[in-house]
Amino acid sequence: MRRKPWVRWILVADLLWIAFAFTISVMLRYGLTLDNENAWTAILHLTPLVLWSGIAWVVFSVQLKLDGFGGGWHFPAVVSRVLLAVSAFMTVLLALGYLLHELLSRLVFSYFGALLLTGFILIRYCTRVWLHSRYGRAYISRVIVLGSGRVAQELARKIARHPEMLCEVVGFLSPCDSLQEDSATIPAVYTPLNLSPLGIVEFLRDQKIDQIVIALSRPVWPEVLKVMDQCREHKISVSLIPHPYELYLSRPEFIDLDGLPVLRLQEYSMSNSRLFWKRCLDLVIGGALSLVALPIVLIAASSLKIVKGRAFTWEYRCGQYGKPFHMVRLNVTRGIYQSSLFEHVLETLSITELPQLWNVLRGDMSLVGPRPETPQRVKHYTEWHQQRLTSMPGITGLAQVHGLREHSSSEEKARFDLQYLLNPTPFGDLSLLLQTTWTLAMRLARYNKLKRKKRELADVEGLQEQPFVMEAMYSAHSTQPSAD
Repeated sequence: MRRKPWVRWILVADLLWIAFAFTISVMLRYGLTLDNENAWTAILHLTPLVLWSGIAWVVFSVQLKLDGFGGGWHFPAVVSRVLLAVSAFMTVLLALGYLLHELLSRLVFSYFGALLLTGFILIRYCTRVWLHSRYGRAYISRVIVLGSGRVAQELARKIARHPEMLCEVVGFLSPCDSLQEDSATIPAVYTPLNLSPLGIVEFLRDQKIDQIVIALSRPVWPEVLKVMDQCREHKISVSLIPHPYELYLSRPEFIDLDGLPVLRLQEYSMSNSRLFWKRCLDLVIGGALSLVALPIVLIAASSLKIVKGRAFTWEYRCGQYGKPFHMVRLNVTRGIYQSSLFEHVLETLSITELPQLWNVLRGDMSLVGPRPETPQRVKHYTEWHQQRLTSMPGITGLAQVHGLREHSSSEEKARFDLQYLLNPTPFGDLSLLLQTTWTLAMRLARYNKLKRKKRELADVEGLQEQPFVMEAMYSAHSTQPSAD
């Protein structure tokens, strides 16, 4: 199982688009006729600058992983990362123009930036559409997972989020004598089959399986070796996820030592320079957002003070390394059944969380990071979940921009939080902040639907007279506080 060469193709398309966008920008500025001498003179004169800009974009694309598939395909992430990269790229282009003593027309520069942003996004989106069109055809590798526990589920989710691999997980296999404890955690969309090792290969051939990935929760080496040996004989590709995968925050490095495969796990730790830049971003952006959010918070707080007698509430949460702190939020009753329409709007649009910018400025929280949870929840953390506490908690994070909120468990959020903790960068934090604005904009666009839903819920006959019904219905719709 390996990645396809789409990343290189996208980079080549980017470079071609840079040249095309530059030519079109100059022609828009000086005229669209091919015999325009001013346009051709400007194009020839600025060609060295374009070549240098191409080299700069290669560095940007490789270092920042701008292909659009890093971390799994997510369109808001693609748009935000390309937007930030193009902004930085245009800044570099201005600096190059200054160093090369080349004066850039403001119109050419504006056209060029707009065309770059539009083209880069379209290149990635069209690549995704093209890859999607190949699913269901012979181009897709049919994959089956040997295992049904947490590791196997994680594998299936990640493959589904990486369409560039052209792989499709069609099911799970569970050796009948090895994975009894995993049967309760099988995802509903897949049905694991209870087969003996000797019958696995025949089943794989009948189902036209191209690859098998061994993702067992605990070693069953005699059976596994038999499966691997038989698959090799029948030309079925075999991949293996090592058992120390549970050390989630370790960076794997594969070493081929004269044919002996060695997998080295490097424990992750954030460098002092990254901590410094993260704190600088929190203070600068957090301070700016506080000024913007202050009027909104004051209006909402005044209304809550009049209606409920108290504007804010302080909640006890666990911060970095489990250190407790008081997190501030607007005094809104949680849940679509218990709150008024006004409170429900504040909660849905996350206005209730804006006061937490005060926690950011104080140093209790960061703008981006895992959402802080209560000591009661943290008390029941497994070792895997406890790795979330190695970072300062945040107002938003990777889990939140993927829509994990009321209907999401701590297990689901931990997957994204730990993925973020593997590579927290200032560029990534800025991208997540932009994605958060996208998420809030989508909620605002659905405001009328939310209001209609609220009215329908309020019309449920006898709901107010049966508190136990309200509680049961609310539990069915929300598995955790919306602030999480």
